[in-house]
Amino acid sequence: MLALGVNYDTGLTFDGRSTRNRFAEDRVRDELRIIADELHAPAVRVSGNDLDRLTIAGAAALEAGLDLWFSPIPMDLAPDEFIAFLTDCATRAETLRKDSAQEVVLVLGCELSIFCKGFIPGQTNGERIAVMTDPATWTDPGKVEELQAGMALWADVQNRLVAAARKAFNGRITYAAGMWEDVDWSLYDIVGIDAYRDAQNAATFGEELAGRLKWGKPVAVTEFGCCTYKGAGDKGGIGWAIVDRSVRPPAIKGTFERDEEEQVSYLREVVEEFDRIELAAAFWFSFAGYELPHRPDDPEHDLDLSAYGLVAMDPDGTNWRHKRAFEALAELNERRN
Repeated sequence: MLALGVNYDTGLTFDGRSTRNRFAEDRVRDELRIIADELHAPAVRVSGNDLDRLTIAGAAALEAGLDLWFSPIPMDLAPDEFIAFLTDCATRAETLRKDSAQEVVLVLGCELSIFCKGFIPGQTNGERIAVMTDPATWTDPGKVEELQAGMALWADVQNRLVAAARKAFNGRITYAAGMWEDVDWSLYDIVGIDAYRDAQNAATFGEELAGRLKWGKPVAVTEFGCCTYKGAGDKGGIGWAIVDRSVRPPAIKGTFERDEEEQVSYLREVVEEFDRIELAAAFWFSFAGYELPHRPDDPEHDLDLSAYGLVAMDPDGTNWRHKRAFEALAELNERRN
């Protein structure tokens, strides 16, 4: 039976900003208990690139009775650098694993070909995303050749990374792959994929995921979800791009109709597909968009429109309320218990 969990952000720092500026241990423990007790989730994927925060949240998740998917996400590092970082993370994860009755799964990075250097042209995450979303990248022979040359390095890096991690960590290992990445899953214990259904892949979405079953290993969707406006389901993993960060404060580009039911429909439809394929686990992205406050009286600055969170943050960033998707996910999990 599909285990439905949620992603929990401890803070991802990149391009000069953080996805979570405030991190209070008491609040983290409270939120992870809510994920266990109110969302009825069996597991949580704890992610970020601050190792101390990851360790604190990981321990809190295990204390709450959740299986932990320990998911460090290096940003803008070269291969040697992120292998060293993730090996350090593997050591921390092993300490958590040995001290808990709950399972700890180590997620060895996320979409490294785009989040880190050496594979896709560009020195920053933003530059690499621009390359991947440029149609010329996939049609211009010179650019296609450059991209293929970069991605060819991926096979060697995977072998080095997994070998280093297994020396430090004795539990199950996976990786949060982008759907475009060619991963040698024979190296891992679980096939992991960030799988966002959108208008472009809707017709083949289930088929693409089912194709991962060929490895004869459990398949887990490490991320799926959509934002909180009408039509966001068609945007999938790029629904967040409606925010203009060139202005201060950041503002919504254009006019969008807030629609919490968009998330609910997306959740139910995609989970039904996961069940049909008989996946092992799936993690909604995410519990909260901590730096994307909901401003109901100021649509231009209602950054929660661009958030994937199950809860909507207050403008002061100290409190939140359930969105409709929170209740929907809790209902789905109750039926599975």
